[in-house]
Amino acid sequence: MGQAHSDEQVARNVSTEHLSHELALRFAKKCFTPLEITHFKDIFRSLADDQDGIHYWKEETFCRFLVIPDALGPGPMIYQMATYLGAFPFPSLAPSILTIEAMLKVVVIMTERYRTVLKRGGADRNKLFFRSLAVYDRRMSSVYEKLPQDVLDSVRDQESEKVDTSDAVLEEARSQAAGDEPRSARGFSIDKPANEEDEDEDDDELALAALESLDAIEVFKYDQRADSKIHHAQIPVDNFRRLLMLLLVIAPLDAQESLSRHAERLIPKRIESLTEVADSILWSFTPEKNAGIFYQSFNKIIPASLPYIFDGLNPLFEHFLFSKNIDLSRRKRSSTSTPMTSPAVPQVPDVPLEPLLPREGDVLNLDILSQISFFIKGNRLFRRLRPLYLGADAGFSLGSIEQKVFNWRAPSVLLVSGTRLSSTPEGHRERSFADTLPPKRFPDGASGNSTRGRVIFGAYIDVPWKHTYKEAIGSTEMLLFQLSPVHEVFRASTLSRDYLTFTKTGVGLGCPPPRPKNVSGTSSHTALGPVSLMLDSSLEFGVFTHDSTGGGSFHTSQSRKGDWQDRFEIESLEIWGCGGDDEVERQRAAWAFEEREAEARRSIKMGKDVEADRALLEMAGLVGSHNASGGSMG
Repeated sequence: MGQAHSDEQVARNVSTEHLSHELALRFAKKCFTPLEITHFKDIFRSLADDQDGIHYWKEETFCRFLVIPDALGPGPMIYQMATYLGAFPFPSLAPSILTIEAMLKVVVIMTERYRTVLKRGGADRNKLFFRSLAVYDRRMSSVYEKLPQDVLDSVRDQESEKVDTSDAVLEEARSQAAGDEPRSARGFSIDKPANEEDEDEDDDELALAALESLDAIEVFKYDQRADSKIHHAQIPVDNFRRLLMLLLVIAPLDAQESLSRHAERLIPKRIESLTEVADSILWSFTPEKNAGIFYQSFNKIIPASLPYIFDGLNPLFEHFLFSKNIDLSRRKRSSTSTPMTSPAVPQVPDVPLEPLLPREGDVLNLDILSQISFFIKGNRLFRRLRPLYLGADAGFSLGSIEQKVFNWRAPSVLLVSGTRLSSTPEGHRERSFADTLPPKRFPDGASGNSTRGRVIFGAYIDVPWKHTYKEAIGSTEMLLFQLSPVHEVFRASTLSRDYLTFTKTGVGLGCPPPRPKNVSGTSSHTALGPVSLMLDSSLEFGVFTHDSTGGGSFHTSQSRKGDWQDRFEIESLEIWGCGGDDEVERQRAAWAFEEREAEARRSIKMGKDVEADRALLEMAGLVGSHNASGGSMG
C-alpha cells in the first residue's frame, strides 16, 4: 500500500510538459530524416503566428496550407483532430496550441510514422481519431469525479506559462543530443466529465506505448482520471459527413500531390454525388438514425468495412515534409565538413498523371471508386482498373461476359445496380423470376436516405473467371459488399467455399452450384446461400439475401441485426479488371491463342496431291456417287 502511494506521488511530480517534449524529441530523431526535419521546420517558421513569444499555427493557416476545400466544410474537423493529437499522449490537456512540438506529433500520427518508435498500439490510431472527433455528453455520464487540487493548479500553471519553444526540439533532434527541460507553452484545457477507473477498454494503447517508451506508465494512469469515458462520447453525424466527403476526395491522393487538383472538380453535381456516398457510409454507423456515432459502432465498423478509410491522410500530411522554399538542386558545399546524404524527397511529376479511371461507367465513378478504396487498397484500384465488361455497351448476356472477362488473369470487381422489386411480382417477367426462387421470407433491406429504391451490390473476385460445372471457385480473399443505400462489406468465411459460380443458370456469389434437374423434369428452386448475391441467367433480375443465422460462404453483417432480402431489377452491370497493361496484353494473347486453336479445328487441311486425296475419299465412300455398299480387296 505504501509502495502504491509512492508511485502515485512520483507520477504527480513528473512534469507532463517534460514528458511531452521528450516524446516529441524521440519522434523527431527516429521518424524523420534530417532533410525532412529541415523542410518541416522551414514550413512551420514561414507560416507561424507569433503572440507573446509563442509561435503557433491558427486554424486558417492550417487549413490553407493543406488546401482543405471550403466547399465541403471539413476544415474545423481536421483542425479539431490536430489540436487533440498535438496533446498526445495526454488527452486531458487537449485541445493543444499547435506549436512546433504539437505539430510534429500531429504529422507523426497522421502519417503513421510512429510505428518506428511505438511497437505496441499499431492499430490504435482509430481510437485516437475517434477521441479527436468526439464530443462528450454530460447527460450520458453518471459519475463526476473532482480532480485533485494539485492537478488543477498544475494545469493552470502550464496554461499561464508563455515561453517560446518553436525551435528547441528540432535543434536537439538535429544535433541528436538529449536537451534540457523544454521551453513550451501548454494549450488550453477542456472541462470534461471524469472517467471511471474500472473500464480497461478505455486504455489508449498508443498512449501507453508512448509513455512506456519513456518509462512513465504511472503518469498515464494518473492522467486518465482527467480523460472522459470514451463510451460517453459521440461524433456528431453532420461533422462526420463532412469529414467523410473530404476522405473520399483525398483517397486517391499521391505523395506530394496537391489537393487543389482534386478540389477543382468540386462542382455542385460532384458535391451531390459525394453527399450520397457519404450518407451510405453513415448509415452503416447509425442504422437507427442516431444523432451521433458511438465508439462501439465506430470500433466495429471501421475494421470490418472501412479498414483503409483514413489512408488518404498519410499523403495529405506528408506535405509538411516538403518545403517549396528549399531548392534541392542547389547543393551547399562545405570545406570543413563532409556533406550528409539524405534520401530524395518525392516531388510531383511534371508529366500528366494517368487518369484515376480510364472511363466512368453507369455504376462506377470517381466517388464510388474512392468508396471501394476504403476496403480494398487504393494501389489496386486507382489507375489500375480496366473496363472488361459494361452491360450498357456489350449487352446483358452471360455470353457477353464470357467473351469480355474470360482469360483475365488478375482480380476483378463486379458491380451491379438496380431498383428493388415490389413485394408482389408485377408482370410476366417478374413472376417468372419469382417462381425460380424460394418463397420470400425476409423483408426488404434498409432504405437509408434513398427514396428511389436503388441498390448497389458488388464483389471483389480474386480468381480468373471460368465456367463452374460441379464446384465453385474463389478463395477467402474474396469480398461481397453493398455500396448503397447502406455501406457494408461481407468477408469470406471458411464454413462453406461456394464463393463464385458461373453457369447457364446465372452468376452466383455465396450460392451453391446448381443441382441437376429432377427425374420428372421439373426444375427445383435456385439455391440461395445465407449471405449471397445471385444474378439470373438473363441478367434481368438479381437477389441479395442476408440470413443472420449465417453458416454460408460469407460472414453476416457487422452493423445490422436481423434478416433481409432485396430482389431487384438490374439496371447496370459492370466488371472491372484490376491490373495494368501487362494483364491486358496477356488476356489479348490468350484470346488470340484460343482463336487460332478454334480455327485449326474448323479447317480440314488437304495434301498437295488433291486428285489422290479425292480418290482415297471416294474409296472410303465419303465423296462421289456410290452404287455399291462397299468393296472387295480381291
